[in-house]
Amino acid sequence: MATTNRKGSKKGQNTNKRGGSPVREGALKRAKRLARGEQEPVPVRERRSKSLEEFEGTVSLSRDGFGFVKVEGLADDIFIPMRKLHFALNGDFVKIAVSKRRLQAGAKGRSLEGEVVKIIRRSTKPHIGVLVVRGRQVWAIVESKNMPYDIRIDVAGPDELPEIGGKQAEHGMKVAVLVTDWPKRSPEPVGRIVDVLGVPGENDTEMHAILAEYQLPYRFEPEVEQAADKISEAITAKDLAGRRDFRGVTTFTIDPSDAKDFDDALSYRKLENGNVEVGVHIADVTYYVTPGSPVDKEAFARGTSVYLVDRTIPMLPEKLSNKLCSLRPHEDKLCFSAVFEMNAKAKVISQWFGRTVICSDYRFDYEQAQQIIETKEGPLSAEILELHALAAILRKQRFDKGAISFERPEMKVLVDETGKPVDVIQKESKESNWLIEEFMLLANRCVAEYATKKCKAKNPTFVYRIHENPDPEKLDNLRSFAKNFGHKLGDTSDPKQAAGALNKLMKEAKGKPEENALQLLALRSMARARYSTDNVGHYGLAFQYYTHFTSPIRRYPDMMVHRLLAMYMDGASSQDKLYYEDCCEHASVREQIATDAERASIKYKMVEFMQDKIGRLFDGHISGLTEWGIYVEIEPTKIEGMVSLRDIRTDWYQFDEEKYETRGKASGRVFHLGDPVKVRVLRANLEQKILDYELVEE
Repeated sequence: MATTNRKGSKKGQNTNKRGGSPVREGALKRAKRLARGEQEPVPVRERRSKSLEEFEGTVSLSRDGFGFVKVEGLADDIFIPMRKLHFALNGDFVKIAVSKRRLQAGAKGRSLEGEVVKIIRRSTKPHIGVLVVRGRQVWAIVESKNMPYDIRIDVAGPDELPEIGGKQAEHGMKVAVLVTDWPKRSPEPVGRIVDVLGVPGENDTEMHAILAEYQLPYRFEPEVEQAADKISEAITAKDLAGRRDFRGVTTFTIDPSDAKDFDDALSYRKLENGNVEVGVHIADVTYYVTPGSPVDKEAFARGTSVYLVDRTIPMLPEKLSNKLCSLRPHEDKLCFSAVFEMNAKAKVISQWFGRTVICSDYRFDYEQAQQIIETKEGPLSAEILELHALAAILRKQRFDKGAISFERPEMKVLVDETGKPVDVIQKESKESNWLIEEFMLLANRCVAEYATKKCKAKNPTFVYRIHENPDPEKLDNLRSFAKNFGHKLGDTSDPKQAAGALNKLMKEAKGKPEENALQLLALRSMARARYSTDNVGHYGLAFQYYTHFTSPIRRYPDMMVHRLLAMYMDGASSQDKLYYEDCCEHASVREQIATDAERASIKYKMVEFMQDKIGRLFDGHISGLTEWGIYVEIEPTKIEGMVSLRDIRTDWYQFDEEKYETRGKASGRVFHLGDPVKVRVLRANLEQKILDYELVEE
């Protein structure tokens, strides 16, 4: 069956004369050249020249066969045409050669062209495809925006196909395949099956495919589960020794209604001097999970829990995450706590950090807590209302000091018991969310400051959550873009002034058509938050000291913070900085992988949700512009798809990168980010997680 590629052209599967390999029409000419031996890897030494500069980087391959390599220190990616990739595939770490003359001339964009001269390391990321068996030959037919080739499976015949995880690989099954080689004169790469995912289209198969693509596990190995099961649930006198007892203090949790693990709780106590004591109690995961144990090693490898649309892939086995370390009501639980004495103006008078035991009195969800805030009635209403008042002050103080206020809508896909998407709604963040958020931020900030400035260790190594200053060049681009809508971005030369200028711009644009576009560009000007042992502060939150202390059930860096804080409170000297920096880098990478997988699952379910809406009309706003198309978010679901410029028959449209607009050559019609448009749903490609829209011109 022919399908439609990203550019709108048709592609099918052909059979070449050398054994019947399914080869895409777009790659047929390349396959023939390879078969004739006209394109072979070139040894590096034969390519060395005084006129060439060599770099190393990772290939990003397109569906059409060309690629880009991002090189540290260069502002623009280096374009690699198909004929110069020399067998390199997406994710491969390669050495490339670039003309020194073009570098010195300051070539930008695609004009800066390079050539792969050596594949240093093949990507370990598997490709997802469907097995096709023809006689004794087997291929994985790959549908991916980063893979223009199918993969020949390195077996002597279908009888040698493996069984993995209780599933037998066979014709028509979806599998994960790792490329192991690309032999000279071969029209396609060769690989081996590393996982059998199931029948295409089934929900579990598709979710497992996303996990496999991002090399994320969907089960724990038996030895990890067994190690977790051996941890005792009983709390003994030895466990309580040295702990501060909060079991008689009013304590509660506030979490989403569908949450299964409760890793933080708040306690409230009125003091005789009129102040209040607020306890932020965090599950004491590191008391149960010792360094180097099977559970600890697995948690470190995972780095974080992963939240797909219909399931959670936990960092810790269920015995710990949902039972032993979950702060369930009316159960004694061991915690690591940050306790604050605060006055009515939310000023911290004193603070205490240490191990505790609690017993939660009540489990609220956000909707229940919000109702109490709005009606001023309900269980623990007095405590919740006073904590809400303190949180509101903390929130105002944070924004007054320069915290960034972006309120870009976040969408949630609702699925039924089979995983089928039934609706897409906007997540609402209300005062009950802010109540918890502000006290978690307070604990994270105060723990980081205490560990840095007040513990006994000199210049202690610590794990920070950092967010660097925004990119000045990107802020200038935002300024130019905002000017097109009559908005002015104030002085951004000083980071603190930039925060105020950004917040003012967002406030002015609120409710206007360009609001989403301005928010998107403003977010793109921001650095990505990450973990580091070098404290540069958190720009977005306007905190000089910040860490992650409050979610050790689902984030490994929080476990590192708990351990370091406990060591320093016990008088330990500063720990090995290089070791912890390596751990921080690993955690940051794992976090990004988890985020990418979560987004992929959302995109998949959104495309699935739109499959029965082909031909329907929707109002939307332009969310992105490129040289090949116009991206549109439809209302009310904010589901994004692309209008290919090739599909607009009424005019010849071209993208102007400098003005960031798309203009019709004959009509002069101009499209900008944020413009309202009407579109028709044209295609929904589940395999590639792509939606194609058609512009409806009125």
